[in-house]
Amino acid sequence: MIQSINPANLQLIKTYHSMLPTEVNKIIKLTDSAFEDWKGTSFIHRSKLMLNAANILLKKEEEFSRLMTLEMGKPIAQSRAEVKKCSWVCEYYAENAEKFLSDEVIETDASKSFVTFQPLGIVLAVMPWNFPFWQVFRFAAPGLMAGNGGILKHASNVSGCALAIEEVFREAGFPENLFRTILVPSSQMEEVIKNEKVKAVTLTGSVPAGKSVAKTAGSVLKKTVMELGGSDPYLILEEANLEMAADTCVTARLINGGQSCIAAKRFIIVEKIYDEFEKLFVEKMKSKKMGDPFDESNHIGPQASVPLRDELHQQVEKSIEHGAKLLLGGKIPKIEGAWYPPTVLTNIKKGMPAYDEELFGPVAALIKATDEADAIQIANDSIFGLGAAIFTKDIKRGERIAKEKLQAGCCFVNAFVKSDPRLPFGGIKESGYGRELSSFGIREFVNIKTVYIK
Repeated sequence: MIQSINPANLQLIKTYHSMLPTEVNKIIKLTDSAFEDWKGTSFIHRSKLMLNAANILLKKEEEFSRLMTLEMGKPIAQSRAEVKKCSWVCEYYAENAEKFLSDEVIETDASKSFVTFQPLGIVLAVMPWNFPFWQVFRFAAPGLMAGNGGILKHASNVSGCALAIEEVFREAGFPENLFRTILVPSSQMEEVIKNEKVKAVTLTGSVPAGKSVAKTAGSVLKKTVMELGGSDPYLILEEANLEMAADTCVTARLINGGQSCIAAKRFIIVEKIYDEFEKLFVEKMKSKKMGDPFDESNHIGPQASVPLRDELHQQVEKSIEHGAKLLLGGKIPKIEGAWYPPTVLTNIKKGMPAYDEELFGPVAALIKATDEADAIQIANDSIFGLGAAIFTKDIKRGERIAKEKLQAGCCFVNAFVKSDPRLPFGGIKESGYGRELSSFGIREFVNIKTVYIK
């Protein structure tokens, strides 16, 4: 059985039946059959249905927002923003998919030669709990618009969200079985990945999960896109607007309770302005309220589960044992639920979890650098390469560092890292490979086919 538990009070929300392999195989066959019809539909038809999905999301915004907050604990205002963003990505691909996938004529010695983008079939998505709607829609909207089918294996603690998303596409008028959710434990996924009707796999999750899924998919030569962990560095240079930088950095660290692969995690500050920035940062972190995620006045809710909260706390304690200094938080509250307060660590050095690992929660690591070159070296001294940001009033300097110096898939100047349907999203190094969103994302799971006519 699969259980969904409210992390704010540890009460059982609902128990779900775990599907047997025979049930899963039946669903995959049904989705493959739906795909065979769907791949021949026009972009006009697909766009109409995708716009229906966008409207359903807005119409049921409050219902879906409450479900997200109940199942994984994010503040209700952030849940509402997530639903709106899902509607946006549906609209974006409804409007742009045909342009992104139009044939591209290439002049050769042929009478005609061109590249065409044809659907592959079923794309299997293994998705995490932290953005339970957005992570799914950013794969599903381009995938379905490209003519593919979709199978979703969501994190077990957000099974309600997984089934709700399936129903959105059904209500929007998509074929009954084109997008289906399977409720199964991770132990069953190897056979699902190897199923001959599954043509590709996309995963958002941890590095170990990504390596495991990529290994299985690779053994049967299936295309994968991996969006994995991150330990995003934010560089604060000496001429930065410190008030703005501190405010933005605190927001970036606490979004979704700090449970985001692109949340700011390592703050690298040049020593000339370190003390001033630290003071501002701690003051702003201290002002953020933790509490009931349904209370609009609270900035952060609980962590997604007690085991995840405890793992985060162990990383904090181990960092302190190795010499980190605790400036704020760092204590587990004596209340029921998976709570962890805004926490700030300083005196961070290589060899500490706060330096080397991803801290998936509201814990900020402040690191002092001697100058720009040292800050860049520290930023790149990581197994991860997802996002990064630079704060400076010298825009040309910031652009140069973002473009040429930082090893990450997304680099922002004077703003926190975020995903946007119009821009490609993904990482390098152990943060994964491939891209989601924009024209790049929709072309990940198509057959980029050459046609040559003599």
